[in-house]
Amino acid sequence: MSATAELRAATWASHQRLEKRLDVKTRFMFAEAYRAHLEKMWGFCAAIERRLGRHAFGAALADYEKRRKVPLLMQDLMALGAERERLIRLPHCETVPECADPATAFGCMYVLEGATLGGRTLLPLVESRLGLTAERGAAYLASYGEDVASMWRGFGAALDAWCEAPERRARAVLAAVATFESLDAWLCGSAS
Repeated sequence: MSATAELRAATWASHQRLEKRLDVKTRFMFAEAYRAHLEKMWGFCAAIERRLGRHAFGAALADYEKRRKVPLLMQDLMALGAERERLIRLPHCETVPECADPATAFGCMYVLEGATLGGRTLLPLVESRLGLTAERGAAYLASYGEDVASMWRGFGAALDAWCEAPERRARAVLAAVATFESLDAWLCGSAS
């Protein structure tokens, strides 16, 4: 089993739980709720990107800078009327895992890259319900544009190569599960 497949299996239940709790069809029904969701995602992604820094992956993921989500979220929020000064003051999620090495960085990034795939399925929803586009208000959901599949494959190849060794794979799995748990609590609050 590849590292990517192992992370998918290890996070499947967390992913399904979060998807059910998010209820995006309701959450994206109104512009205010969509904007609030993007603000929460900004706080989550900003925290992870701060922990990842510029060198968390070294040469293991050479195109990491192209994968950053905070600039896209900032672009969307500003298109929806937010001011840059307010965005900078939004709270950051403090429970994201540490990204002390490339293996844990890959585990955290697995969740963000998976959300990018999911964003492509949500884009038509915000386009039809809210009148937003990749150019205005939905750049985050449209991440990578037509290159989303090739970017996912590239990420998976880098993850599989770096996390081939069992100890690296185990750290990546733990980080991915912790990232899902952190995202769930951040977006949805404590489970009841």
